[in-house]
Amino acid sequence: MRTTHLTLVGALMLGATGLLVTVPTVPAAAQTTLQPKEGWFSVLTTFDKVLPEATIPPKKGVVIVDSRPTARQYDPGHIPGAINIPDTAFEKSVDKLPADKTTKLIFYCGGLDCMLSHDSAKKAKALGYTDIAVYAEGMPDWKAKGGTVAVSGAHIKKLMDEKQPYTLVDARPKRMTDKGVIPTALAISDTDFDKNVDKLPADKASLVIYYCGGLECVLSDASADKARKLGYTNIVTYPEGYPEWEKLYGAGPAAAAPAAAGGATAPAKAALVPGKEKGSVTVASFEAAWKADPAAILLVDVRNATEFAGGTIKGAVNVPMNELEKKLSTFPKDKPIVFICGTGARSGEAYDTAKLYAADLQVSFLDANIKFAGDGTATITEKK
Repeated sequence: MRTTHLTLVGALMLGATGLLVTVPTVPAAAQTTLQPKEGWFSVLTTFDKVLPEATIPPKKGVVIVDSRPTARQYDPGHIPGAINIPDTAFEKSVDKLPADKTTKLIFYCGGLDCMLSHDSAKKAKALGYTDIAVYAEGMPDWKAKGGTVAVSGAHIKKLMDEKQPYTLVDARPKRMTDKGVIPTALAISDTDFDKNVDKLPADKASLVIYYCGGLECVLSDASADKARKLGYTNIVTYPEGYPEWEKLYGAGPAAAAPAAAGGATAPAKAALVPGKEKGSVTVASFEAAWKADPAAILLVDVRNATEFAGGTIKGAVNVPMNELEKKLSTFPKDKPIVFICGTGARSGEAYDTAKLYAADLQVSFLDANIKFAGDGTATITEKK
């Protein structure tokens, strides 16, 4: 008997004649492959393909280009190592592109509804670049799939100027940080990371920014990864690090010995994390900061004197809401000020008043229900 061996591709089905026939199947990966839409650039790439290209130090022969606006989108968060060429300023910024037109260019922007990366890719092709792809899912997909996020020096400067809460960590060795660090930075070398975890914010949702010696330095990435493994959820890096900062803003001060969790300035040390309501801070971040260093925060109880006498949080001062406006000029400008009351109503009003009449103060409030025990303690319940 003669035996015939057949290799079948696809599914086997009974045909009309009763014979076994093959029906080609489409691989699952092919079924989900993103197809170019009208107006899109013809060559697309994916997260899995971009990930190995987005390295620090930057991979030779690859340039990743963020086509989004600078201040509002690139500065607060981008793919590490990506350069920023907003599509609206493409023609003015072609000098940022590599001279070698065989260099691989990967453009991305704000997701599937964003055309900026596609438009920029077409312009690059018209200039003669021959290896171009667009990561169409862009930054939303990058974040959703766990890609690490970088910020710019300009964004860190903005956080400083606006006295926003953050913790900035210089991961370079001591011999380097002794020569200068970015203002407000804690000097915690990557080698000594495990010995200094107590210097990190108690609230693991706090913003922590790591940097080191520039795009060729891997220490900040290493420390950032260790912090993520400890459960910190808002870790970013400044890959260009101290060398770029020095060029942009001048040399920083020599590193001070790390003192308390959260950073070297009052806002960073307090590690107060914004809450849901504008101007509020989370209960968890307040309690952690208050426990770590009450002297670093001015806690102002804006209830009336009778309520205050019946019980408050030990260390708070009493400035009734009807007296607040005229006393704002006496408040310190070099430390965070947190307003409290019993329900969050008057403390929120105090925040609005302070922002209106003394915008240079570092004010916030607890949008919470607070039950004062009368012995200097209180139970604070954040509003849902």
